[in-house]
Amino acid sequence: MTERRAIPSGSTFEEQIGYARAVVDGDWVHVSGTTGFDYTTMTISDDVVEQARQCLRNIESALAEAGCTVADVVRVRYLLPDRADFEPCWPVLRRCFGEVRPAATMLVCGLADPRMKIEIEVCARRRDTR
Repeated sequence: MTERRAIPSGSTFEEQIGYARAVVDGDWVHVSGTTGFDYTTMTISDDVVEQARQCLRNIESALAEAGCTVADVVRVRYLLPDRADFEPCWPVLRRCFGEVRPAATMLVCGLADPRMKIEIEVCARRRDTR
């Protein structure tokens, strides 16, 4: 039987909306759209680049709990309300994914909270499923 396990982050959003930060399903790890909130303090920076950094820290934490790393990411989606905010994030995103080269999509859309300037979702495939 395939392992299916939810990974919470402690975000109040997960409880309020009814989802998990990530779900492990066999070899696959699906990380929910992740914003720039620091989930321990539920604070968020006004700066989109800092939000991108925090998104990636949140994602890396979920991936680690799932038994994989950014090197296992095969798909990434970037969601931003303002397309002009995407390019300033490129250096941060390149540092994270430049060697990995996952398939990627950027969408311009509204986010759940006007303080959110970027949301990042990833899908990874674990190489070692012990």
